Amino acid sequence: MKTIMRLALMLVLISGGSVAQAKRPITFEDLVKIQRISEPQLSPDGKWIAYVQGTVNLEANKTLRHIWLMPAEGGEPRQLTRGEGSDTRPRWSPDGRSIAFISNRGGKSQLWIIPVNGGEARQLTSLSTEADGVTWSAKSDWLLFTSQVYPDCSDDACNQKRLEEAEKSKVKAQIVNELLFRHWDSWREGKYTHLFTASAQGGAPRDLTPGAYDSPTWFLGAPDGYAISPDGSEVCFTSNRTGKPAWTTNNDLYSVSVHGGEPRNITKDNPGSDASPQYSPDGRYIAYTSQARDGYESDLLRLRVYDRQTGKVKDVTPGFDQWVASFAWGSDSDTLYFTAPERAQQPIFKTSVRAAKVEKVLGGSNDDLQVKPDGKGLVFTGSSLTQPAEIFRVPTAGGTPTQLTHANDAVMAELDLNPAESVITKGALGADIQSLLVKPPAFDPNKKYPAILLVHGGPQGAWDDAWGYRWNAQMFASHGYVVMMTNFHGSTGYGQKFVEEISGDWGGACYQDLMAATDYLESLPYVDKTRVGAAGASFGGFMIDWIAGHTTRFKALVSHDGVYDNRSMYGETEELWFDEWEFQGLPWEKDSAALREKWSPSNFVQNIRTPMLVIEGQLDFRVPLGQALQLFTALQRQGVPSRLLYFPDEGHWVLKPQNSQLWYKTVLGWLDQYLKP
Repeated sequence: MKTIMRLALMLVLISGGSVAQAKRPITFEDLVKIQRISEPQLSPDGKWIAYVQGTVNLEANKTLRHIWLMPAEGGEPRQLTRGEGSDTRPRWSPDGRSIAFISNRGGKSQLWIIPVNGGEARQLTSLSTEADGVTWSAKSDWLLFTSQVYPDCSDDACNQKRLEEAEKSKVKAQIVNELLFRHWDSWREGKYTHLFTASAQGGAPRDLTPGAYDSPTWFLGAPDGYAISPDGSEVCFTSNRTGKPAWTTNNDLYSVSVHGGEPRNITKDNPGSDASPQYSPDGRYIAYTSQARDGYESDLLRLRVYDRQTGKVKDVTPGFDQWVASFAWGSDSDTLYFTAPERAQQPIFKTSVRAAKVEKVLGGSNDDLQVKPDGKGLVFTGSSLTQPAEIFRVPTAGGTPTQLTHANDAVMAELDLNPAESVITKGALGADIQSLLVKPPAFDPNKKYPAILLVHGGPQGAWDDAWGYRWNAQMFASHGYVVMMTNFHGSTGYGQKFVEEISGDWGGACYQDLMAATDYLESLPYVDKTRVGAAGASFGGFMIDWIAGHTTRFKALVSHDGVYDNRSMYGETEELWFDEWEFQGLPWEKDSAALREKWSPSNFVQNIRTPMLVIEGQLDFRVPLGQALQLFTALQRQGVPSRLLYFPDEGHWVLKPQNSQLWYKTVLGWLDQYLKP
């Protein structure tokens, strides 16, 4: 009997071990199961973290986001908000008893407040123009938020009347008098973003920044464009009041009393963009990101500090050659912690007002940076190409991070994901070019695999060792592809000179970099060089269009949101400063016109022989639909095997879950058709 029992136990252990070790390639169903963790916010006493967790509902075709709470030292999280609406942007009350947030649970996005220790949420605003971007004053019982309003309306009744008239009218035409009249994926319709104050007890909100200006101005995905002074007496915000918001980046910081009045420009001497203000805890300083040159959105993003006592400005990242991203003050009102791209990662750095010298605190790909109130720890989100974003903490002195949330452990434990390998190849201009290489699941070095070259957008962007849901490298690898992700000239994280070397040279050095990386890819003993494809979006889409007219080495191509014709692109896009800088002038100026012609894929379309999938969204106002239609028409007319995937309800990105599902199915299906035997 004992022998039988021992044999049975061994079988159980063997069986259990096999199950534990069995892993499989990631699927789209796995991708949508992953919980999307973001926006960690420390409580005033530093003991709790509020954060947002997003869950994809594929059947409902949306992502529901709710607010969760967990101990800052780690422990079991609990869900604070529920329901069919999405709840985002949690912000703690000064006493730590309540959290303000934005919710669309009533059909429109409004400001709500919920007690932390139990109780129902109460709605604070009911604006016809909706509410967003809530921030709680640290010293007063009031909140700051944004809303897009008609500048000539003095109250919500006026805004509501205008909206209702537009909704009821059978005439949907618009009369446009100025640029910008549309942005990213929506028409502005004569509205501007304003800052409003609201009492935590309720009542009518008050417009703090009236006028026909965006206050704050959105710019480059930077952190908040506004902040409240610690004593609650003043608000600082970013605004472009040049009257030329479509072709200048001269954003400035303005300060205004919370009681209203004329805003004061505190950065008027800088011609570039000043944005993302944050007051120091003692209220003396305002830290912000700053660029030196007007019209150049990819200029070096420095971290500067404005002294409210003396009016002087100090650069606290001197000699630092990377872009400052998210940042946060230390409790001493002297130390500043920030993230910045560096060689396919986004580490955490620190500097100080008194001794401005940048030091690295922590490597990896990090974001959503928060400093504990006692100044002894950092809280942030971290991820990699094998790990979706989770919340971590680390001492401010550095060290090994501690993972706090584990929302995706169960799903990730089932998946066979290979980490990114760093590859260096010799590129154009004598530069060393870094690529990230991802191998397929169950990789066998003795087999031959097809391969994919992925081209990132920007072009002043980069492939990072970080998790993503669009262009997820593991999704391509799961189909049996070796994936190459190259950070060519123009990519961030390799110094400002490297960033700038792509301007005016769109099809030059970066194309050479990509071809050299492809040479390396094809030289690998486990890659079948007769089965290599390439795909990219935005600038990556441009580069696919360019590649198509200049080489037949690839067996299949995917162009998403790509610039095809530089002449028509200028008149179709919305942020003109980008086009004017990249092509060094206006399209009717001789030298600029020559550059546009030189680097326009449309001039080489007659050379295209490679099968191409073209993808575009109706609501993409950055690289509008006409670019894709021109390319697809030319391909069809020439008999090149081609297909158009058109989304009437998407912009520059594919965001709806079912659309994303179709995107992956179509893209991978197209590549499989031409790259697999």
